[in-house]
Amino acid sequence: MSEDRVSVRSITGVDLTLNIAGPGSRSYAFIADWHIRLLVSGAWLLLAHYLLRLNLSPRSPDALLSLLPAAVIYFLYHPIIEVAMRGRTPGKRMAAIRILDRGGGVPNTMALLIRNLFRLVDSLPLLYFIGLASCFVTANRVRIGDMAAGTLLVIDDEASQATLARLETLAGASHLPLETLELVDQILQRWESLDPQHRARIAAALLARLSPSLEPGELSQLDDARLRSRLQALIQGEAAQADG
Repeated sequence: MSEDRVSVRSITGVDLTLNIAGPGSRSYAFIADWHIRLLVSGAWLLLAHYLLRLNLSPRSPDALLSLLPAAVIYFLYHPIIEVAMRGRTPGKRMAAIRILDRGGGVPNTMALLIRNLFRLVDSLPLLYFIGLASCFVTANRVRIGDMAAGTLLVIDDEASQATLARLETLAGASHLPLETLELVDQILQRWESLDPQHRARIAAALLARLSPSLEPGELSQLDDARLRSRLQALIQGEAAQADG
């Protein structure tokens, strides 16, 4: 497996290939987020000064109300937004990347906070030198914060994430082995694009193996719609009802 890709086993037991985000994507996302937090914190200061009439001087009694919110927006932007958006930020969305744990799932809050705490190390000595350098030399292009938190920055493949989420849901209801569940799900997802004769043979072969109570003669009488319905019932944990 290339260092730009990593294969992980998800909680469903299904292997998932993740495309690692490189330094370029990381830098693009960071610059976008930096502009966003700078503009938002600056907008608050303008609002505080011109509309709320607060004194922006650090020695002013208004300092807590004027400067603290701007500091929170600027310095806590990443941990707050990444936790709220489950491993994403507006900049990461623009760069089509996201944070995942090493099992391919959404990192928990503690992992995201640890990752951001280590920004203090990654940003040394300036311009995120250590973080960027580590992205060039580590196997999965991770920075120090990712190593500490057990996270990866990957290309945000919505289709793969949707498939994984669907399989996780189906696995909770179906009694099929995970590999078989994934196969049946893929056939159903591509049903309309498959040749009708080929999909009928595949569906009949799967049902003959997975639903032993179905007689060969009964299988041969099932039309396209009923073959599809039987497969859907199997992965939804309704095999007994479908066979009845």
